[in-house]
Amino acid sequence: MKDMRKIISTLLICVALFTAIPMASALDLGDVLKGAAVTVVGGAAVKAIAPQLNSFINTITFNKGVKYDGYTKVVPILSIGSGTRIGAAQVGAETKSALDRTKAVGQIEGEFKSIRAKALIPIDSENPIKQFKRVKGVGVTAIIDVKL
Repeated sequence: MKDMRKIISTLLICVALFTAIPMASALDLGDVLKGAAVTVVGGAAVKAIAPQLNSFINTITFNKGVKYDGYTKVVPILSIGSGTRIGAAQVGAETKSALDRTKAVGQIEGEFKSIRAKALIPIDSENPIKQFKRVKGVGVTAIIDVKL
């Protein structure tokens, strides 16, 4: 019961932080500052509840008999390309060192005729605008979204 209260309170914090994103984007600060504000606020929200979300995902996958056998954690999803968006993903790795190097998941989107594709890539940076490298041996095991 104590864990459930903790999860609910952290989800409420997350919702509060994610509702701050439209306010940040409503300000006339320019595209770069808006993107930075969304990334900082969203990234902080994800980090604040990442351990609880990771535990929750591990519990539901264990209950369904499909638990990941390696190491897992929750990191922000950073969209690269048109617009700035933020989300969260659980990543998994067989080695703790590979998991520790993973700071975020980069999402790259593209279209080919009427087909849309999204590539989710575990990366070693929380700032994909500067520079990042793919973290080998790490995969995305779950996607987390929040209904606003």
